[in-house]
Amino acid sequence: MEKWLYQMTIIKTKLYNRLNKAAVERHVENIRRLDEAGKLELCGVYKGYKGVAGMYLLKADSYEEAEELCKQEPLVVEGFATYQLYALRMADKENNYLL
Repeated sequence: MEKWLYQMTIIKTKLYNRLNKAAVERHVENIRRLDEAGKLELCGVYKGYKGVAGMYLLKADSYEEAEELCKQEPLVVEGFATYQLYALRMADKENNYLL
C-alpha cells in the first residue's frame, strides 16, 4: 500500500508583516485541531528562507482532502499567507525505500 503525506508550505504575503497575536492564536488553534483529528504529522517554522513562513506535513486520504485542509488555515483565509501543496510518497522499510 502506498503511503502519502502532503506538504503545505506557507508562503508570506505582503500582509504578513501585519500579523497580530489574535491571528497567530487562530493559527495555533488550527494546528491543535489538525493534530487532534490525526491529520498532522508535524509542523514548524522555517528560518532564513525569504518569503516562506513554515510548513505542515499533513496526513490525508487524498490530495484533494489535503488541499481542503490548506484552504482552512487561518493565515490563508485571512490573507496573511498563501500556500504551495506537494504530495510526498513515503519511502520506508515496508516498501523497501521505493526500490
